[in-house]
Amino acid sequence: MGEKKSTRPTHTSGPSRRRRGPGWSRRTWIRITVSAVGTVVLGVPVAFVVWFMFVWDGPGGSEPTDCAQAMDWAGATLPKTSRDARCTEASWMDVYDHIAFRMPANEAAGWVAGTWPAGEAETRFRDPGDDFCVHLESDEGQIAAYDGPGAPAGVDVSVRYEGGDTALVTVTAFTT
Repeated sequence: MGEKKSTRPTHTSGPSRRRRGPGWSRRTWIRITVSAVGTVVLGVPVAFVVWFMFVWDGPGGSEPTDCAQAMDWAGATLPKTSRDARCTEASWMDVYDHIAFRMPANEAAGWVAGTWPAGEAETRFRDPGDDFCVHLESDEGQIAAYDGPGAPAGVDVSVRYEGGDTALVTVTAFTT
């Protein structure tokens, strides 16, 4: 029968094809390039996150602070009849000053109304155990102007009547 005829050319026409570098195909070079670019694009952010985790010591915990300064920042002063005042400050992205003290129960509502006259008793921000609370915002002019850096954006005041004639007053001033 007949011989099969080869369809391959027996001679080379034109310039010969030369490979550059190691004998890797074009597909291999593309994979190497994509891997290198991917390592840079993904590796740099991952390296930054790992570095940040080692350097960052976390959000600041509560630390004791001066009660007079904390109350001044909140636009008030401690009442003369207050006792057992504890003041802490926590900061990370925002600053929170937390002031807690006790005072005679019959003076608490009058002191809150006299200190922050623009505030009205609210239930929206009230904890279940509080007898009343007031939420004030600086952009509505409800907080006395603080003359230092970083005025608070808001102040929350809560009053909880304890047994007898004592009220626990909690003031939290914060930035946002």
